[in-house]
Amino acid sequence: MAPVIVETRGLSKRYGNGTLAVDRLDLEVRRGEVYGFLGANGAGKTTTMRMLVGLIAPTSGTASVVGRAPGSREGLARIGCLIESPGFYPFLSGRDNLRVVARSCSIPDSRVEEALEQVDLRPRAGDRFGAYSLGMKQRLGVAASLLKDPDLLILDEPTNGLDPQGMVEMRDMIRNLAQGERTVLLSSHLLNEVEHVCQRVGVIQGGRLIAEGTLDELRGSASLYVRAEPQDLARDKLLDMVGAGALTEEADGLFRLAVATSRSGEINSAMVNAGITVTELRPFERSLEETFLQLTHEQAAEAAEAPAPTPVEEGQA
Repeated sequence: MAPVIVETRGLSKRYGNGTLAVDRLDLEVRRGEVYGFLGANGAGKTTTMRMLVGLIAPTSGTASVVGRAPGSREGLARIGCLIESPGFYPFLSGRDNLRVVARSCSIPDSRVEEALEQVDLRPRAGDRFGAYSLGMKQRLGVAASLLKDPDLLILDEPTNGLDPQGMVEMRDMIRNLAQGERTVLLSSHLLNEVEHVCQRVGVIQGGRLIAEGTLDELRGSASLYVRAEPQDLARDKLLDMVGAGALTEEADGLFRLAVATSRSGEINSAMVNAGITVTELRPFERSLEETFLQLTHEQAAEAAEAPAPTPVEEGQA
């Protein structure tokens, strides 16, 4: 298992107005992976990322980023980040904007051209930033985060506001950037984006991490759908093969089997040999959208059923 490059324990942030934006967050991001930090708008993603890079201080808890305290000079030297919208001088070209950033960080100008190449922006690098499309502005922001050739790249909603083509281009770029030992921590509220890019996912709701794991772990084990005639004979045969606990009969003569998809050939052969006509046999796997909705609905239901805190508990919070 790869070493952990981002770790938080009990990380919390409560603002002065009493809003608890992040609540006892335990997070682990491993070296070399693309980690998707998934949650609805307002779930606490941006607040968490701002704490990880030292832009705001946590109310309680601890965090370690590339082995250093958030915001430390040594840690920031190994981190590139794009949090919220990129800000550049509109009257300067994309290239000159990156040169300003590079010189402020004592980075040689040669890294500017390399970063522009990495985000496929060199052909338009001489154009004014103010004339860039939203997608180009986002790519320039990513280029700025790459100037230090960082070990960890933190991207907060990088496809926010982009059209479908821009989203596809950004996803492809992120996959290309996550090569070798580089780690990408990507926050998003877009399920499709996370599903196409990330190896592991953490789901945050109401400031709390409610699930974490690989996509397969979160979606659960796959199963098989079978439709066959005659239906009564098919039901009996499937019961013999998988047992009542693994068989669910759904509408229109469709059977769902909680078995590994690798058994599809065995099941098909047994049905045919028993004189049963199989008209449909396909794997079933929950989408990330279905998984996310189930997780968040369950968490919301648990929160609604939980007893209200007593005045003593509120004073201790």
